[in-house]
Amino acid sequence: MISVPAGQVRLSDRRTQRSWPVEVAPFRLSVFPVTQERYADVTGHRPSTADGDRLPVEGVSWWDAVRFCNALSRREGLTPAYHLPGDTGTADWDTSADGYRLPTEAEWEHACRAGGTGPRYGPLGDIAWYRGNSDDRIHPVGGKEPNAWGLHDMLGNTWDWCWDLYDPEVYGTYRVLRGGGWSDEHWSCRASVRRRSHPTFRIDDVGFRVARTPRP
Repeated sequence: MISVPAGQVRLSDRRTQRSWPVEVAPFRLSVFPVTQERYADVTGHRPSTADGDRLPVEGVSWWDAVRFCNALSRREGLTPAYHLPGDTGTADWDTSADGYRLPTEAEWEHACRAGGTGPRYGPLGDIAWYRGNSDDRIHPVGGKEPNAWGLHDMLGNTWDWCWDLYDPEVYGTYRVLRGGGWSDEHWSCRASVRRRSHPTFRIDDVGFRVARTPRP
């Protein structure tokens, strides 16, 4: 994991034409998406369609991702970030916990941009696996150039689950996805693109990476 500095990011939603600023506190974020090897080591499961230790884990729901965060926290003697009543309930985030968690979408976008202002942190073919270069398959993590803060695969390869509800008044419990995937066109692989899905949804181009809040 690396330390991401504090900053401000302006989120935007193409559907509603809204934009809003968010202050982001310092946090830590994993350099790569969670791999199949790491997921299997922590949970004992290999849910992915493709098979490979260094491939990003995919075929995981939002609920799978937050359960992984809690399991990893317990393994390392940290306080779990989430109280999880079950797939049909509402997860509660203990913001004082030092355990692993999903990034918020503001944290995700701030980390993706790495101080830049453009839609991407480099030429797309150099930084991401997407429909134009992926040969219609997922690829091992770290195969493309990182951003200025050393984070790999923020765009392309797999979408990342984020903590946030997308728009609860309209979409209920749907959660935010960010980053684009190996089967997406170039316009989906941009720092500002938001996608939504039900928290039980599983598909072969959606994974996640983990964050932590630093101790005071």
